[in-house]
Amino acid sequence: SFHLLTLLRVVVVVLAPSLPLQEDFVYHWKAITHYYIETSDDKAPVTDTNIPSHLEQMLDILVQEENERESGETGPCMEYLLHHKILETLYTLGKADCPPGMKQQVLVFYTKLLGRIRQPLLPHINVHRPVQKLIRLCGEVLATPTENEEIQFLCIVCAKLKQDPYLVNFFLENKLKSLASKGTPDGTSEDLLKGQGALSTDTGQSSQPEELSGATGMEQTELENEPSHPMDSLSTSLNNLHVTSLPEATVVRPNQDYNLVNSLLNLTRSPDGRIAVKACEGLMLLVSLPEPAAAKCLTQSTCLCELLTDRLASLYRALPQSVDPLDIETVEAINWGLDSYSHKEDASAFPGKRALISFLSWFDYCDQLIKEAQKTAAVALAKAVHERFFIGVMEPQLMQTSEIGILTSTALLHRIVRQVTSDVLLQEMVFFILGEQRGPETLAEISRHPLRHRLIEHCDHISDEISIMTLRMFEHLLQKPNEHILYNLVLRNLEERNYTEYKPLCPEDKDVVENGLIAGAVDLEEDPLFTDIAADSTLSNQEWLSSSPPATPDHPKTDGKTEVHKIVNSFLCLVPDEAKSSYHVEGTGYDTYLRDAHRQFRDYCAICVRWEWPGSPKALDKCNLEAAFFEGHFLKVLFDRMGRILDQPYDVNLQVTSVLSRLSLFPHPHIHEYLLDPYVNLASGCRSLFSVIVRVVGDLMVRIQRIQDFTPKLLLVRKRLLGLEPEGPIVDHITLLEGVIVLEEFCKELAAIAFVKYHASSAP
Repeated sequence: SFHLLTLLRVVVVVLAPSLPLQEDFVYHWKAITHYYIETSDDKAPVTDTNIPSHLEQMLDILVQEENERESGETGPCMEYLLHHKILETLYTLGKADCPPGMKQQVLVFYTKLLGRIRQPLLPHINVHRPVQKLIRLCGEVLATPTENEEIQFLCIVCAKLKQDPYLVNFFLENKLKSLASKGTPDGTSEDLLKGQGALSTDTGQSSQPEELSGATGMEQTELENEPSHPMDSLSTSLNNLHVTSLPEATVVRPNQDYNLVNSLLNLTRSPDGRIAVKACEGLMLLVSLPEPAAAKCLTQSTCLCELLTDRLASLYRALPQSVDPLDIETVEAINWGLDSYSHKEDASAFPGKRALISFLSWFDYCDQLIKEAQKTAAVALAKAVHERFFIGVMEPQLMQTSEIGILTSTALLHRIVRQVTSDVLLQEMVFFILGEQRGPETLAEISRHPLRHRLIEHCDHISDEISIMTLRMFEHLLQKPNEHILYNLVLRNLEERNYTEYKPLCPEDKDVVENGLIAGAVDLEEDPLFTDIAADSTLSNQEWLSSSPPATPDHPKTDGKTEVHKIVNSFLCLVPDEAKSSYHVEGTGYDTYLRDAHRQFRDYCAICVRWEWPGSPKALDKCNLEAAFFEGHFLKVLFDRMGRILDQPYDVNLQVTSVLSRLSLFPHPHIHEYLLDPYVNLASGCRSLFSVIVRVVGDLMVRIQRIQDFTPKLLLVRKRLLGLEPEGPIVDHITLLEGVIVLEEFCKELAAIAFVKYHASSAP
């Protein structure tokens, strides 16, 4: 008989006359309410009733009504929906899930209503209040059958807020009042927030009078002094419904403040990856809203900071104790929304790959979220990542003594340094690694920031692998667009130029400067390798060669060409001829170094242009030359390692010289002077990059004498390194020979950088 009843209802719908829209609308609503008044069988699923069909018809009528009217004008059907608190009633039915499946229907109705109606509905109290309550029902139970509808509904609310950000104020609940009274930065009007002060009860009757007339465009009395609800019998039926909510999941909702965020946070834990990603997208929209009150609520009254950092921490802890650094480096770039890794399909799988991808993918999400977030929210989120993840989880790993542990954790730090794109998160990462100090370093206070001290010490670790990995991390850190990095590591110690000693030029020096008389000098214009300079440069060789830096009081303007010749030759002539091997091998001239230096210098200038560095060194008369000079911990370790270039492995030497050449590329006059000017008058007890290399060369000259067939052996080693000779029996003194080759190449590289920088400083 029940099926017959259903059939009769369908017939009634079909035969209903095509009444004016409002009567039609009321007819469908009453058909739904009658179901509750009449039915005794509330166990049958909602899909066996006509409720879904009536709700669909109501939506179609509302859309049709809007299309037929002037834009922005509210028609009688919409008025009816608002005045009769239809959304409140539907919310109650959805909460009770009566008949079974009704929650799903209600969610779909709300989603389509907000999505298909163009006029702004959320400012109406009889819309945003039930919407707020329905939001609270979302994410309560994970893996519930309505999860899909819940996330669609939450995302449409987010999209509406993105269109009209001020509306978010309707979704900040009880705590906001106390925040607002303390004076939020945007001075959100108290009136807008009245009525949010007390949480509305589920019957839809607020426990405080509502005063949202300003936002709803209706007088408040008009709303509240409605004649009594025409469906009293329905109210009774609703009261008789056993409104038993689904059992609450063990979900943390500390303050019922910003439920839209809380519900999305719960759904990010969904076992269904697509739902979790949609929830993450919803959060991305909310953090970007420009309303300061919402940003404050987001970071102070929701678990957003905890969710981001706790998940980062648990994914990091899930990684194996030891992962091959090469795997960490080469695992493909991760986009947080596409974390759909399948172990079965992967030929290059390694233990922990799934866990690594999950961690990097979530780190990418945090990075993007902070990048999109409103300013104060971004800072709060990044500080939470700093305190709860960098310091709480990563630091103990980086400070441990186990070599395997140090290597894995440094490789992970290196990876996220490379991956981070948000300026705000980068700033926190830099403070984590280096500390915030900006005053000159002293040897006594070298370990003031323990992690910085430990990482710099690791650049000279007994394990070559750890040294190389830590040096690479610093090399990538130096390429990040953050002024504090270079300042903290190097510049703060060069500020007073107290590595120099002021000496007036004596006549012999003058002669050298004017005539470029350097023993063994080559004339660059005659050098065929130097004439093929930087193909992408628009300047002729002549212009490059005749360029020189602007004159300064302590650098009198001399002939530019001489100046460049002098410096370039100083580097090129450092390695004695008997220790040079590159001219015996094709394609190992300076031209590639010049091209690379030209390109890299341009890149560095682009990064540093915002930092407003001076064009010339600080005037010596303004410098405190008496202050004791210490090059700083970072340069100390690099210079120490450079000094041992003849006695340490080839791979380590390549990495040390790579970091030093990166440093020398920075367009700061003090870096240029300290690292690239061979003629700077060093104060006693000070060393510069040039003086370190001079000492190495002195040591080399002595050692060459003791090795038989030095030059042929050197040539053989170079050819093997280039793959021009097959590997054969081990050559004795191999470490020294490889060190000499790196030294020769490094001097050519420094000559090229000095050359390119001089050219750039004199270009108009």
